[in-house]
Amino acid sequence: MTRAPTIPNLKAMEVHFTPEWEAKLAELATTTGRPANDLLQDAMAGYFDELMQAREMLNSRYDDLKSGRVQPIDGEEAFARLREKTEAQRHRPA
Repeated sequence: MTRAPTIPNLKAMEVHFTPEWEAKLAELATTTGRPANDLLQDAMAGYFDELMQAREMLNSRYDDLKSGRVQPIDGEEAFARLREKTEAQRHRPA
């Protein structure tokens, strides 16, 4: 059994899953030969990395709007532009 690294001021956390999720985790652990705890730590690390990237991107976009570097556009206008670009790409010669 692997032991989680000890980090000051962090406590163990108990997480409850539905029986279906527990079965999926157990199956993956068996298939990969990795402990379920390691799989969960890897999954959470990946989730937090993505969450931080999204947060940084949103903060950057907000800063751009706040500073005036970019101007907001109406949602309908944004969708109209997207539809126009899509149509142009569909009719572009291959």
